[in-house]
Amino acid sequence: MTDYIWLIPILPLISSITLMLGSAYFARSMVASLGVGSVGVSAVLTGLLAYQFLHVPEPIHLVYWTWMKVGQFDPRIAFYFDGLTLVMMSVITGVGFLIHLFSSEFMEHDVSYARYFAYLNMFVAAMLILVLADNLLLMYLGWEGVGTCSYLLVGFWYQHSANGQAARKAFIVTRIGDTAMAIGLLVLFTELGTLNIQEMVAAAQTKWQTGDFIPLLVCILLLAGAAGKSAQLPLHTWLPDAMAGPTPVSALIHAATMVTAGVYLIARTHGLFLLSPDAMTLVAIVGLLTSLMAAFTALAQYDIKRILAYSTISQIGYMFLALGVGAWSAGVFHLMTHAFFKALLFLGSGAIIHCLHHEHDIFKMGGLRTRMPVTFWSFMIGSAALAALPMTSGFFSKDLILLQAYQQASIGPLLWIGGLLGALLTAIYSFRLVFIVFFGDTNTIPDKEIGWRMGVPLVLLCALSLIGGYFSLPLERVFSVDGNEDPVHWVELVSISIPIVGVVLAYLLFLGRQLDLGFLIESALGQSLKQFWYSGWRVDRLYALTLVNPYCWVASTTRNEPVDNFYHLIMRTNQSLNAGLSRMQTGRMRGYIVSMVLGLIGFLGLSLLFAVGAI
Repeated sequence: MTDYIWLIPILPLISSITLMLGSAYFARSMVASLGVGSVGVSAVLTGLLAYQFLHVPEPIHLVYWTWMKVGQFDPRIAFYFDGLTLVMMSVITGVGFLIHLFSSEFMEHDVSYARYFAYLNMFVAAMLILVLADNLLLMYLGWEGVGTCSYLLVGFWYQHSANGQAARKAFIVTRIGDTAMAIGLLVLFTELGTLNIQEMVAAAQTKWQTGDFIPLLVCILLLAGAAGKSAQLPLHTWLPDAMAGPTPVSALIHAATMVTAGVYLIARTHGLFLLSPDAMTLVAIVGLLTSLMAAFTALAQYDIKRILAYSTISQIGYMFLALGVGAWSAGVFHLMTHAFFKALLFLGSGAIIHCLHHEHDIFKMGGLRTRMPVTFWSFMIGSAALAALPMTSGFFSKDLILLQAYQQASIGPLLWIGGLLGALLTAIYSFRLVFIVFFGDTNTIPDKEIGWRMGVPLVLLCALSLIGGYFSLPLERVFSVDGNEDPVHWVELVSISIPIVGVVLAYLLFLGRQLDLGFLIESALGQSLKQFWYSGWRVDRLYALTLVNPYCWVASTTRNEPVDNFYHLIMRTNQSLNAGLSRMQTGRMRGYIVSMVLGLIGFLGLSLLFAVGAI
């Protein structure tokens, strides 16, 4: 099976190219078969590979050819497969297949059906290359590939200018992190002479000591790249606007796979981060602050997809918190469980939007519990897992992160308390969404029912969201054992209890109405906080004032520089010559013959003069 690993990314890529070139000749059924089937076959191949690997858990290294060779720089097209790669590939192909199947019904009336699946398949291929790459340059190729596909899919409905603006914003903001990451790769090659991940980590641990400046610099640059792609402070502002794309795109790219690329990058290069405790602390602080900021913001949103978008930002913050405290396996575990329940919630929201005349406002919904039972139970299970209620998949992964954060040597208790606050807010906004959308009075009646292609992925993701926490990940040979000792019993009890308290508070506030905070919300302070949280803590406004507006002002003031006059002169001269020549084209044969004869006479005359002068 190892000889056929290359087929796993190449099949979606071939499907993407085929759909781009032959979309005009394919029926919709053929488009769906190619788009969904290619990822389905990749998922089956990944399953067979997993079966083989779990029996013989040895890393697999496959070298295909040398990409380029410049002096000592000779990166290869090569794949490295271990337990971490297996987890990522399983999420990409498994969850990706379910989202593709859901999309085949959700998008079937779109005029650009083939273009949609071409972009989606290209994304899956790029993401697989990213996680399979044995060197950072090939990983960077996949990294930029998923960024490009994100741009194409966020702006998929380009007829609306707001969608194009959201796509450009996502592309530009993530380029900031990507630039920092590229600089980090240059520093690593300059210092260590290789970008092969395994060789690089071994060379770094030999050359550098814990606490040296160069590892700190490199880790900060890699963290900037990870923060951009994974929507962490201060580069998180693109993700809520990226909800302009089709809902299945949000499920695949902006919840289950692409936004976890930053988590994968740090986990894959964890040997470097172990050399810089300060960088790891920074990763934990960035993750915690992002988690809290996004959780507060989600409480004030009313667009169903933006609530889930801020929830994604918050949950990835938990993953960064885990990586920052050295809980590598716990962070990857939460990456996997989050893919299950967040894809479930996004697809559930897509089903609601699909059946409610494309309505996004949760306060215009209500009473959908009996009208859309499959979607209701999908949201109940997904929200329970998101809130980390006991025995759901989210409970096992998030609880593990909180317990290991408490054990962190320096600021562990503070990180733990912050994580608990985030867990409380998560439970409140999750079930606020459930109670408003599915209970109470019906404000919008569904005009259709979902078919089996939308229902089956929801049911399977429900199952994964419930039992995913019982999976044992093959990460023993990738990371050292997380945690040093079992925490005291009361710490575990508090971690388990907080989400339950959050659900009870959500019930009392939004369904039972026993708690009435209207007087606080309507107060001046309450309204100010509500607007502050709703705006995403006004980070976009801050960037507009400090970066965007000054840049636009400089661009407008330098638009008519003196040096431009020279180029304008060339342009106007050419325009004048073109206008004169155009007037000579009268369409009269006699004029053309006369001009040709005069030209010939002039040419012969000049030739004769030069000949006489030469004699």
